[in-house]
Amino acid sequence: YIEQLFTNKLDCSIHPYFERLANLKVSSHFLIDRMGKLTQFVAINQRAWHAGQSSFCGRQACNDFSLGVELEGSDHQPFTIAQYRMLGKLHNSLAERYPVLWNREHIVGHSDIAPGRKTDPGPFFDWHYFFELAGIATDK
Repeated sequence: YIEQLFTNKLDCSIHPYFERLANLKVSSHFLIDRMGKLTQFVAINQRAWHAGQSSFCGRQACNDFSLGVELEGSDHQPFTIAQYRMLGKLHNSLAERYPVLWNREHIVGHSDIAPGRKTDPGPFFDWHYFFELAGIATDK
């Protein structure tokens, strides 16, 4: 159902759990599933609706100036090695076009731009491992 959610094609009447998502309009530039499969939903030169009410470095409305990458998972389970590997590859590809992405300060989770409202990538996300795969030095 995750791909249906990010393309706004989810039939929220099929299960009571989905009812709270009925009027939600979301999208993301990219999704990396548990097997490491990368799916692109929105072109990188277009706005995706992944951040919602948010701010970063004093700028509001992060959807207007950011790229959204979703990892299939939850706050209660570690991400897979395949997801990290694909995320590292995606980062490096995007950083060729957007060199600012070589600066770790410009790579944040939804929990950083919308604290209290968003929790992802969550406590199981291994920032050090991701930055290592991406070739970025870090102390995060």
